[in-house]
Amino acid sequence: MGAKKGSAKKTSIIVVALALVIMLFNILSSRFAPTTNQVRVQGLNLSLAPMVSGYVTDINVSLHSEVKEGDTLFILDRKPYELAVKQAEINLENVTQDLTAGVSGLKAATAQLNSARVRFERAKKNWDRTQRVMSQNKGALSEADRDRSESSYLTAIENVSTAEANLEKQKIALGPGDSNNPVIKAALNQLEKANWDLEQTVIIAPSSGVIESFNVEKGFFASAGHPIASLISNNTIWIQANFTENNLTHLKPNDIASITFDIDAGEVYKAKVSSIAYGVKTQNTNAGDLPTVRSQQGWLREQQRFPVIIALENKAVYKKLRQGSQANVVVFTGNSFILNTLARLKIWFISKFSYVR
Repeated sequence: MGAKKGSAKKTSIIVVALALVIMLFNILSSRFAPTTNQVRVQGLNLSLAPMVSGYVTDINVSLHSEVKEGDTLFILDRKPYELAVKQAEINLENVTQDLTAGVSGLKAATAQLNSARVRFERAKKNWDRTQRVMSQNKGALSEADRDRSESSYLTAIENVSTAEANLEKQKIALGPGDSNNPVIKAALNQLEKANWDLEQTVIIAPSSGVIESFNVEKGFFASAGHPIASLISNNTIWIQANFTENNLTHLKPNDIASITFDIDAGEVYKAKVSSIAYGVKTQNTNAGDLPTVRSQQGWLREQQRFPVIIALENKAVYKKLRQGSQANVVVFTGNSFILNTLARLKIWFISKFSYVR
């Protein structure tokens, strides 16, 4: 009987000691090798909306098809807009019949300026989008991506200025009196608008990616400003891991990390911390309003989480990912052999467990 009591006591001591070791490991790992399963692959979802209205005559994509930046996706009925251009040209010729030698130059210069402005609008939207992503998710884009977007935007500005100067030169060539004639100016504006409308009948991909939310067929009437499809961009993709506050104690940019994706079960990839969010929104407070304080039930309150951007070492892996994909990540903030080894074993086990969950 005494032997049984001694055995039970010994077992209890072992269980308590093991529980204390596990608790100590969890406390230390949460600060020196933090891990989280609240990880998502994030990206941009771009709405594809025509700038003019018309019936869809050509469709070059389908649901989930991959496209490259600049690919022609949809074409609207161009006939009404081609007729509008011709009418605008006729009107211009009528009001400049005494200056026929300069009409062809004006038309070419107007078309050139219109094309430059269309390219400028697209470059500006891409630059605004790049700035928005970098302000909201620091480290989501590389410096090369930012420089390309800014360079395209500045080049588009230069092209518009050059086209405007060329058009002004053509106007002057017609003669000071006629080029300042309000009737001629109105005809030029009409032609410019007609050319711009005609170019907008071709809807191109603003970025490389995959077509989603596609529900259009030939004969569909597309209204200006109303999306007809959406594009998930694969040029702008990042991985956001939400860590608790106590996980951030020693976390810093460029810390080495390991990550495993549910979409690629069994694989563990090398990564690093790209950036750490400074703050998160906790309540809606408008100017003049009193702040809202929410009471929390329970002995221990739920910990606040902060986004941490994770960058993969192997950039080719991004091609395997899909927007919204889930993952698990562990970050190694110190040089503890025991903690780091156990953390690597943990993430390896999670990667294998992804096969069955």
